[in-house]
Amino acid sequence: MSRTVARALAAGPPPGPAQHATGHAAGEAVRRARAADPYGEDLQLALHTCYELHYRGFTGVDPDWEWDPALLRLRAAMEEAFLAALRRDVPGGTDVEGALGELLTEPVDASGVTHHLRDEGEWWQLLEHAALRSVYHLKEADPHAWVVPRLRGRAKTALVAVEHDEFGGGRPEMIHQGLYAGLLDDLGLDASYGAHVDAAPAVMLATVNMMSLFGLRRSLRGALVGHFAAAEITTAPSARRMARALERLGAGPRAVLFYTEHIEADAVHEQVLRHDVIGGLLEDEPGLAADVVLGVQATGLLEDRLAAHLLGSWRARPPRSSLRAPVAAPAAAAGPVTGE
Repeated sequence: MSRTVARALAAGPPPGPAQHATGHAAGEAVRRARAADPYGEDLQLALHTCYELHYRGFTGVDPDWEWDPALLRLRAAMEEAFLAALRRDVPGGTDVEGALGELLTEPVDASGVTHHLRDEGEWWQLLEHAALRSVYHLKEADPHAWVVPRLRGRAKTALVAVEHDEFGGGRPEMIHQGLYAGLLDDLGLDASYGAHVDAAPAVMLATVNMMSLFGLRRSLRGALVGHFAAAEITTAPSARRMARALERLGAGPRAVLFYTEHIEADAVHEQVLRHDVIGGLLEDEPGLAADVVLGVQATGLLEDRLAAHLLGSWRARPPRSSLRAPVAAPAAAAGPVTGE
């Protein structure tokens, strides 16, 4: 599927309607999508490539591919497989407060990726984490902007206020995407948009594809809001741990700034999203409660899968890289890592 998408985009402008009707490669890819591993490398890479057409696109790729009917048909088949898996693999329900409440108290014995990096992580592991997270953070808050026209009243006003902060609050130098580029540069990594997508395994791509899926479908506006709230609730404590990890490992001030900026800001955002965005949405559309819960739980599911992959790689004996390909790092800092 990913090969079909890449070859189509590289071949020139989208074909005409007659070619769509007889496109064997696209039809075969749709059949593959329906039988594919919904969390697998092929489907997630193909889906990520399709979604990127709605963001900044690709150099040399005709922008009209964004709305090509055959490509959208394939994307829809992949989305249905992915969405069905998410619905299958989360508990579900309509208890929004209960789903969010589980995120508000962290176990005292918690041991996740940011705990590992804070307490015992090595420099090469910090670089891998930074490269992987760049797949989202270099487009931070963009997927959530899709939901703005799907909301109204209090929910819309509150969500736009949060997005305003994410985009720098009127100060271009403080846009969070730019702050993350500064973090990458400070760590000696390539800070250009999309630079580390090829290194990212499916478990990372899936976390970003979920945001795009929820954001691009009006029917899933509740899920996008649930996801956004879940992300903001968990960001402040994890950002605090990441700031400590960066300081312990000797990273520069621009790297630390990205996370210190999120500690206070996201603590406020969490309150706004819970009370005003979700509260306003469900006041207007109480029937969306199950979708909000889906967004909260799917976020946890995919983040847990990513954490298991990272910690499983780093704590293996001997430790191994969590990436599909090496990332550019300062020669003096690179650890003795073997790629998968």
